[in-house]
Amino acid sequence: MADEFADLFHAAARNMAAVAESTYPQSIGRAVDLIYEAFTSGRKLLVFGNGGSSADAQHFSAEFVGRFSADRRALPAIALTTNQAILTAWSNDHSFDDVFARQIEALGSAGDVAFGISTSGMSANVVNALTCARDLGLRTVGLTGSGGGKLAPLCDVLLAVPLTATARIQEVHLVTYHAICAAVEARLLGPGVSRQLL
Repeated sequence: MADEFADLFHAAARNMAAVAESTYPQSIGRAVDLIYEAFTSGRKLLVFGNGGSSADAQHFSAEFVGRFSADRRALPAIALTTNQAILTAWSNDHSFDDVFARQIEALGSAGDVAFGISTSGMSANVVNALTCARDLGLRTVGLTGSGGGKLAPLCDVLLAVPLTATARIQEVHLVTYHAICAAVEARLLGPGVSRQLL
């Protein structure tokens, strides 16, 4: 049994190495640019997704509002997956497909960043939210799997992990959130903080 677990970690390491050699890290850099520019311009980050991606949206936002690895001011990041009243009321009375778009309409302003997470790139409510965000003048980032699915044409920055298995994509997503948080903190606090990426 231990050998099977070891094999899983070796496979995960190979996936991470393959992603590191792709163009994916360059896309992370572009996402960092958008988020940093939004924060330093008095704008906010709105993050959303379903299931595991919903939990990831909360994790990602919490790192900005609280701290990642350095003490700094709080940064305005909101997970659109945390208000159970609006999620259930709107979905029950209207449509689950618009539950994030409705919140973008309520909370988003031109210059904010809408950050949609969908491992398949096909989640209707994430697609609709990014469409709404673009109509309202928000910048858009999509975090997904290989190819990007329907999210691809809606994103100013597409973070399409070049893998196809959902669990493996989600493992890279976690590293991506941490990389973005660390890089934004480094820009806000100065070059000494960048060593904390390692």
